[in-house]
Amino acid sequence: MSLAPRTLALGVIATGMLMTVLDGSIVTVAMPSIQNDLGFSAAGLSWVVNAYLIAFGSLLLLAGRLGDLIGRKRMFLAGTGVFTAASLLAGVAGSPAVLIAARFLQGAGSAMASAVSLGILVTLFTEPRERARAIAVFSFTGAAGASLGQVLGGVLTDLLDWHWIFFINLPIGVAALAVAVPALPADRGRGEAAGADVLGAALVTAGLMLGIYTVVGVETYGWTSARTLGLGALSLVLLVAFVVRQATAADPLMPLRILRSRSVAGANLVQVLMVAALFSFQVLVALHLQKVLGYGAAATGLAMLPAAAVIGAVSLGVSARLNARFGERTVLLAGLVMLMGVLGLLTRVPVRADYVVDLLPVMLLAAGFGLALPALTALGMSDAGEDDAGLASGLFNTTQQIGMALGVAVLSTLASSRTESLLAAGSGRAEALTGGYRLAFGVGTGLLVAAFAVALTVLRRPRPTPGAPAGQPLKPAATA
Repeated sequence: MSLAPRTLALGVIATGMLMTVLDGSIVTVAMPSIQNDLGFSAAGLSWVVNAYLIAFGSLLLLAGRLGDLIGRKRMFLAGTGVFTAASLLAGVAGSPAVLIAARFLQGAGSAMASAVSLGILVTLFTEPRERARAIAVFSFTGAAGASLGQVLGGVLTDLLDWHWIFFINLPIGVAALAVAVPALPADRGRGEAAGADVLGAALVTAGLMLGIYTVVGVETYGWTSARTLGLGALSLVLLVAFVVRQATAADPLMPLRILRSRSVAGANLVQVLMVAALFSFQVLVALHLQKVLGYGAAATGLAMLPAAAVIGAVSLGVSARLNARFGERTVLLAGLVMLMGVLGLLTRVPVRADYVVDLLPVMLLAAGFGLALPALTALGMSDAGEDDAGLASGLFNTTQQIGMALGVAVLSTLASSRTESLLAAGSGRAEALTGGYRLAFGVGTGLLVAAFAVALTVLRRPRPTPGAPAGQPLKPAATA
């Protein structure tokens, strides 16, 4: 396939990714309006986010493998169609139950499309430099899309109403489907008989769904409650049973050989830690702007815009060249150091923060995400072959969602607990909220330090190719 058709296919894949990421963040700034309009309780409102997260995170691995079996193009088209239809249902929802059901369907559609996106990309772009540029574009949509979603969500909510944060997906989804049909390469897949593994699919889907359901309920029920411990133990049993099944099945859903690669296993572990840490930046900074500094929805989105801009500039402008020149491992480590600076600075954010002095430097340092994510994506897909590209893509996206769920559970719970203790001690509301956020930022910094340690020790330094001139891109040693 020539470059022009592949570029068009990349545009379709990036558009699908952008819709998914935007939908995950665009809702956050519209939550108060949704609560007032539909009469959500405080506890019920969290399910506008949780329903999407549970469906998305639990179905990614299954969808990725099914894409390898029945065809990744079919899975992408089906997922985009489901997501677009569910967006219409969410936009017209007149009750909490309908909106939560629509959000679950949106999550399912996003999982189907996202799980195979990277798999399509790595089979389209096989030359290292072209693949690096394609991954940079894909990573940009993921890294900057979250911040853009907050901007767009605030503007749409203030100028129109919350329904339009879902209606905006309709023209994008229809256009993506229209272009995807001729642009994406046809693939027949290996056929269901090559590895359907129904039992394995049931075990991993149930285990992930129950595990994410347990984690998102921690803020309400606590870590040591009977509900959390019981459901968490059951989820762990299901996931262990899945691993045992994969080790013994003739046609496993997830061949365990994929985890023998140090690059793949290390990249996925780093991603869990990094995404969990950066939840505190994406969400808690927005809450600080609104609840402590008094920003409105649109102003909050615009305040986060510099982060999106620098992430996009680094992802698209320099990440591919840096990866080729220095190797993904080195670039990933540099990006993680910058992100440590982001959360480290936020641990000292004052109650009456000045945006230019206290917050703008943080937004600019977020450029580290534009370095880290493309490098991490390349490492996570480094050993994906034709038959397992969808599985590797689904696994990489699954660990991203697990990291997000853990970030929500751990950091938001710690922030809330700290805030309550400060209020009980007599602190003002603004001081107590800021104290809670600072604690979450500190824990997030620790998670990034752990991610740096894993990247430094697990991911191998590329070995020079005999006779290769200085500065020539080196292929990393991928397998143990």
